[in-house]
Amino acid sequence: QVQLVESGGGLVQPGGSLRLSCAASGSIFSINTMGWFRQAPGKERELVAAITRGGSTNYADSVKGRFTISRDNAKDTVYLQMNSLKPEDTAVYYCNAEIIIITPPQYLEVWGQGTLVTVSS
Repeated sequence: QVQLVESGGGLVQPGGSLRLSCAASGSIFSINTMGWFRQAPGKERELVAAITRGGSTNYADSVKGRFTISRDNAKDTVYLQMNSLKPEDTAVYYCNAEIIIITPPQYLEVWGQGTLVTVSS
């Protein structure tokens, strides 16, 4: 069984920083793209940032220059460094990964359980 476990959410004041982590575990052969999505109350889930295995990244326009996505392939872990946080960044943040397993040979799209980020004074 493959799973993603997120950590690092919490309450932070506007202008503050948080770092989210997401670790994959299980019988993993390889992980392609990993990403972070978020869903605010009453809104649809949206892509925040994504990173390929080779390190290519893309970001939502709303977080460019403030958020940085990175990954450690040896640890099957992806990170999201969030700086200059704004109240509109408040949401549940979800990790997502494209995972290849061998037994049986299969391509999976896996989601984490979500971690709440609240930006408020």
